[in-house]
Amino acid sequence: MDRPAYSWPMGKRSALCFSVDVDAEAPWLWQNRAGLPPTLGQLEQRRFGPREGLWRILDMLDRVGIKGSFYVPSVVAELHPDILPALVGRGHEVGLHGHLHELVGDCPQDMFEAALERSLDVFRAQVGLRPVGFRSPAWEMTAGMLAALKARGIGYDSSLMGWDHPYDIDGLTEIPVQWQIDDAIFFKFFGGGADKWPPAQAAQVGQGWLEEFEAGRAFGQLFMVTVHPWISGRAQRLAMLERLLSHIVAQSDVWAATAAEIADWHRTTHAGRFVAHSALDDLAQHLPKGVAR
Repeated sequence: MDRPAYSWPMGKRSALCFSVDVDAEAPWLWQNRAGLPPTLGQLEQRRFGPREGLWRILDMLDRVGIKGSFYVPSVVAELHPDILPALVGRGHEVGLHGHLHELVGDCPQDMFEAALERSLDVFRAQVGLRPVGFRSPAWEMTAGMLAALKARGIGYDSSLMGWDHPYDIDGLTEIPVQWQIDDAIFFKFFGGGADKWPPAQAAQVGQGWLEEFEAGRAFGQLFMVTVHPWISGRAQRLAMLERLLSHIVAQSDVWAATAAEIADWHRTTHAGRFVAHSALDDLAQHLPKGVAR
């Protein structure tokens, strides 16, 4: 089987993308869309992101010397109209992330497309641009969602994990993510008895991420870090991120880029080389007869 290696600009061995999901109140509003509860604990925890965490992350990126890709639900942009202009003004990429952080399993196609249109309107009104990238809340997609993005000229999605470098799926560029280097699975903690385990220590997670980066370089991996300001804007985690990113960007064989820059590179140099199809109808043919499709 032919397994071509993935190449990066200037002969680099691997790539780094630092991505931020600026969720803030959006998942809480989606979870409570039938009616808001009177309690404030989780809401205030999430509001730490737009109040403090986001700005600490931005200052940290300035110190490290890289630009990030920030995916902002449009309700967050509406609630905090300073966020999108600040991100664009500081040279970072801004991308789409739903309106209310709609979870795919509870969001039919027409609702998804309505949220997408609303998001495009908000970005256009606040910063006068049309984002080229989309990231699905909770990293789930459907073939219909991919088609809707493509029909609207969205340049890439960043929600799937079929390769650990860019590829194409159903004709759309995919900039893959990885759960292992997402902060939420290690640090998200709400309290009140809802959690099954305590949050991990930042130093432990940072060591694991460093090991993943070093191991992945041998495979030409895209090291896609994903963080949330309300989670990783806290002091210990922010310090861990700065140590990790400073180490990575000091390596001469790593290309640090935004997801949009990586998508442009993929389209111009790897068209037709790494291609996937959702192909659910083809898979359904392999189910036992009598099983609903």
